[in-house]
Amino acid sequence: MVIGDRIKNARINKDLSQESLGKLLGVSKVSVCGYELGTRTPSLDTLIKIIDFLDLDPNYLLGRDVFVASDIDEKYYISMSKDDVEIINELKKHPVLYNKIAKSPKRTIELISREITN
Repeated sequence: MVIGDRIKNARINKDLSQESLGKLLGVSKVSVCGYELGTRTPSLDTLIKIIDFLDLDPNYLLGRDVFVASDIDEKYYISMSKDDVEIINELKKHPVLYNKIAKSPKRTIELISREITN
């Protein structure tokens, strides 16, 4: 939920309440809350207003702010959010955990998720 977190962080950094941002955007406080929680999707017009009012880079807001090239194939490029890169870098500091996740990503993440939510 990159978009919602980034909207919320930018709103807080601009010292705006959900209600005041909603007024600027022409939507309700409930709508802004929904955007931040990821339960609502802003219309294209509203998304443009969010970008303008919060002074956000569209690629940053969409989580496409880091350009990554593959080590294996020089023609393969992807965009990743800085948050994703930070997670990977932190994970690499723990080689045993990193290797377990690399061998079976889905299973390991499900186990971690169960452990955290219990």
